[in-house]
Amino acid sequence: MLYIFGGLPGTGKSSLSFILANQKRAVYLRIDTIEQAIRKADMDDIGPEGYGVAYGIALDNLRLGLDVVADSVNPLAITRAAWRETAVLADHPFVEIEIICSNAEEHQARVESRTTDIAGLKLPTWKDVLCRTYEPWQTASIVVDTAGRSIEQSMTEMLEALCLKGH
Repeated sequence: MLYIFGGLPGTGKSSLSFILANQKRAVYLRIDTIEQAIRKADMDDIGPEGYGVAYGIALDNLRLGLDVVADSVNPLAITRAAWRETAVLADHPFVEIEIICSNAEEHQARVESRTTDIAGLKLPTWKDVLCRTYEPWQTASIVVDTAGRSIEQSMTEMLEALCLKGH
């Protein structure tokens, strides 16, 4: 199974995807980690390279029969389609999970108080989040709104939705 996560920074997407990967003992692919490794190799202008690397690693692991959890903002329809195509190429099912935070003040507070576990990663500001291109999802089969909820409550909701979808 390929679990395709997406959502703006500060919604709780990385926390939820990390917990799911741990529970499923799945391969965890985090675009932030991949892109930061590319930056450390003196490639500051990162375009689609991080996503391309992740699609390839996901395909290899799906072909090995492993579940993969893909953690990325996934802002464009084209990136979401590429994740779906990766699952199709591996002949594996997938589920798309969009994480949102519908309360703007709460979302802003999260963005402004975040820390990172990735050395050297520059986190986006609230202005960066507001100005980011983020196309509406047309295909997400599960949407989890983390506003006013703890990670545990959001995780419970997501797991229940996955069970209802047969995943």
